[in-house]
Amino acid sequence: MSGEILSFAARPAAPDPGRRRFLALATAACAAGIAGCARWPRATAANAPAMDAASFHAARRYTHTPFGDIAHVERGSGPAALFLHGFPLNSFQWRGALGRLAPYRRCIAPDFLGLGYTRVAEGRSCAPAAQVAMLVALLDALGIESADVVASDSGGAVAQLLVAQHPERVRSLLLTNCDTEQDCPPPAMLPVIELAKQGRFVDDWLGHWYRDHALARSAAGIGGMCYADPAHPSDEAIDTYFAPLLASQHSRDLAHAYAIALEHNALAGIGPALARTRMPVRIVWGDADTIFSPGDAGFLDRAFGHSQGVRRLPDSKLFWPEERPDVIAEEALELWREHA
Repeated sequence: MSGEILSFAARPAAPDPGRRRFLALATAACAAGIAGCARWPRATAANAPAMDAASFHAARRYTHTPFGDIAHVERGSGPAALFLHGFPLNSFQWRGALGRLAPYRRCIAPDFLGLGYTRVAEGRSCAPAAQVAMLVALLDALGIESADVVASDSGGAVAQLLVAQHPERVRSLLLTNCDTEQDCPPPAMLPVIELAKQGRFVDDWLGHWYRDHALARSAAGIGGMCYADPAHPSDEAIDTYFAPLLASQHSRDLAHAYAIALEHNALAGIGPALARTRMPVRIVWGDADTIFSPGDAGFLDRAFGHSQGVRRLPDSKLFWPEERPDVIAEEALELWREHA
């Protein structure tokens, strides 16, 4: 993830054919009188405001598991939906999607072990396999048998492991740009992993961005690397993402452990298990991503046994779900509606 390799000019968003497809389907469904259409009012999903940082912090809960006290934000009721964030972010990534989707699901966005506000139990790993076990323990503690899963970046790798190892816990899967068996980790992550091994990544990168928000949003920062909109990440997003990782030497060590664990291809050999899965899978990919290749989307489409295809966002980068929560809501609602 070097700034030289990853800087990418933002471009204006092109007309979104996926949104037209969603609106056409919703209109046709209502016109046909399909049962339950009233439960999916498009305006509610499209117009709900995102949580600000104060609301997000106020909503945080902790659930005790053998892996530690897992921080998570929950909104809505009914069948569960589980939102898995990327690195080095936390569940604040999903603040825009949660409000849009809370009318339809019990939306739960946890912080992974080693990131965000989760309090990791002594001696626990932050590797992807441990994250899967933690999620199963969290679902058990919350009384949830299965969930619709939405996942991004390294959270997408964890989601793939979850569906491969515990397919009965996942009703549907919506994936955005993330690791694949052929690209885990992507080459752009190798400098981050090396700095983490030296104990320097959190201070040398995140610390500089935390102190200088303009730098964070520049071509040399996480903004230029991972966001298309030069206004992202916002000041409160920078504070919410990086402050807990910079809080202590222990939090730095955990964040570094998370990054170092990504060096091993956690998805090696997962292909046959993904091919056997029967839950519906939808992939939405930002093609301007400079970390994961556009070709990875097609690889995922072919990997799953019941893929619903790929929607491409030509001008979006890795963390587009934070910038375009309307797209997450549209795609999730369509996936959930068609496979209720």
